[in-house]
Amino acid sequence: MQADGPRACRFGRRWYLNNESWHPYVPPFGEMKCILCWCVSGQTHCQRQECPPAACASPTRRDNPCCAKCRPADAPPDGQEKVHDARAEAWSH
Repeated sequence: MQADGPRACRFGRRWYLNNESWHPYVPPFGEMKCILCWCVSGQTHCQRQECPPAACASPTRRDNPCCAKCRPADAPPDGQEKVHDARAEAWSH
C-alpha cells in the first residue's frame, strides 16, 4: 500500500512536513539554535552546526553563538569595553 504523499515527521509534540527544517526545542534548555533538524520522507534527521577550529588562544562567540572565531587584533577583549566605560563615567563625576 502506498501513501498518498510524502510522510510527515513527529518531533516531540509537533509534526513537521516533508522537507521542513527546524531548530529543536529541548526542555529545559529551550531552542537548540546550533542544531538543525529536517524531515525526509517521515524520518527526522538532526545535525549540529559544524564549526571550523579557531586558530587563536582566546576565541569569541560574539557574531555566532554556535561557532568560536578569533577576534580581530585591534578589538578589545570581551567585556573590557564595558568596564572601561564604567570607570570613565565614575571618574568624571
